[in-house]
Amino acid sequence: MARVIELYDTTLRDGTQAENFNLSVDDKIKVCRQLDRIGIDFIEGGWPGSNPLAVEFFKQMQGVALKQARLAAFGSTRHFQKKPDQDANLQALLAAKTPAVTIFGKSWDIHVIDALRIELEDNLQIIEDSLAYLRPHVRHLIYDAEHFFDGFKNNREYCLATLGKAMAGGAETIVLCDTNGGTLPHEIPEIMERVLQYRAEQGSEVRIGIHSHNDSETAVANALMGVHCGADHIQGTINGFGERCGNANLTSIIPALIFKMGLECKVGKRIDQLYTTARMVNELANLPHNRYQPYVGESAFAHKGGIHVSAVQRNPMTYEHIAPEKVGNSRRVLISDQSGKSNVLMKAQKYGLDIEADDPLMTEIISQLKELENQGYQYEAAEASFELLMRRALGLHRDFFQLEAFRVMNHKYDLNKSPYTEATIRLYVDGSEVHTAAMGDGPVNALDRALRKALTRFYPSLEDMELTDYKVRVLTGEYGTGAKVRVLVESKDLEDSWGTVGVSVNIIEASWQALVDSINYKLMKDEKGRC
Repeated sequence: MARVIELYDTTLRDGTQAENFNLSVDDKIKVCRQLDRIGIDFIEGGWPGSNPLAVEFFKQMQGVALKQARLAAFGSTRHFQKKPDQDANLQALLAAKTPAVTIFGKSWDIHVIDALRIELEDNLQIIEDSLAYLRPHVRHLIYDAEHFFDGFKNNREYCLATLGKAMAGGAETIVLCDTNGGTLPHEIPEIMERVLQYRAEQGSEVRIGIHSHNDSETAVANALMGVHCGADHIQGTINGFGERCGNANLTSIIPALIFKMGLECKVGKRIDQLYTTARMVNELANLPHNRYQPYVGESAFAHKGGIHVSAVQRNPMTYEHIAPEKVGNSRRVLISDQSGKSNVLMKAQKYGLDIEADDPLMTEIISQLKELENQGYQYEAAEASFELLMRRALGLHRDFFQLEAFRVMNHKYDLNKSPYTEATIRLYVDGSEVHTAAMGDGPVNALDRALRKALTRFYPSLEDMELTDYKVRVLTGEYGTGAKVRVLVESKDLEDSWGTVGVSVNIIEASWQALVDSINYKLMKDEKGRC
């Protein structure tokens, strides 16, 4: 029978210490529900009493029924000058009324002397006292040995003695923390071997865990090595969020445990929700998705070179280490100047277009693609524009409107006030002339509003569409402010999201191209849905 690994998520505590990572109480509850849904064993909710947000979160969570996960409150060992029953930190942990409590203590003698400024024996006492006090009041008691790996390297006997006190205090799980993130994978086996030996010497059956930080880019590797060497509990965060360079990334660790190491964990039954869970956390934190992230990134199973695409068509294992569907992701074929017929054929298949490899139009599409990319267009993040390009080449796309003219005006009347921006558009829809204007927060926004205002009465579904991202890239720097630019626009409606592209030496013109493609794609999509 395969070993079962316990997963402990600290996104809501350690993860929120990351720069620019913030979650409201409602957001944290949503994350809790999702982590519970996929089968995480423990969810660390934060440090009770540290701030009003934490107090409110734990209060509201008392009314939330988790089906699989156990909520953990986090705190420290008691203050040296306070008895356990008088320590505000320990009392706040109990007041949170969580089934699990995690406390951390000092393992590194330097921290005891320089940070706590107490004797080494005193630190051992407060570790045991704190855990022993909490033990009767909680179902699950976890001890985080802070700075364990640094402490072991500096004074291994004392470092192990702190673990002994945690065992004596009643901890059911002891977690070895690489708090500064400086440990490398090859160091883990010897240290783990000595810890397991020490546990046996103490006659203890305490569970051993690992909590690694990513300051040396080895957090995931260290966590997996820890498990390989005998740890049965891993702490980490979704998408690796955390202080400084982050924590061990659970979205990389979980698939490795299941698909590569043959181990079991509760998430294994719902691992196909890993991709959506990773995106949900990013969206709630209002942070962009890391497209290059293993397993759950948009580029994790993206194929660009024609030779790769041809091989993947025959056997995905040639260039994929697991099937993307296993983690809820999907295979993507990118369109670029490296593309061959294999890429374009796979795209045509995806779009439902009937075209053969020897069709003369195939050569024309590839030639047109390469010429456009030579001008600065890129379709890797603008597949909607590429689908429109293919449909036009095949004579399968109709223009839903024809532009006659547009004008954008910026007026700065007062240096202390924002500019006044207005866009005017004249276009035709099925022979009917439309002439309209709109104000906006800048020229692109004004142009977008004017275009929608002109078209919505003909195509009401545009009310469900919104622009979600807008990026400008300068393609050539030698012309200064006269350089050519590429504009990427991401749009979405109630069902999908899509990207479009425009290129010009005029940023307004490039933006117009991307906006027009975006609206044409939306209308084409709606028309296909009605057929």
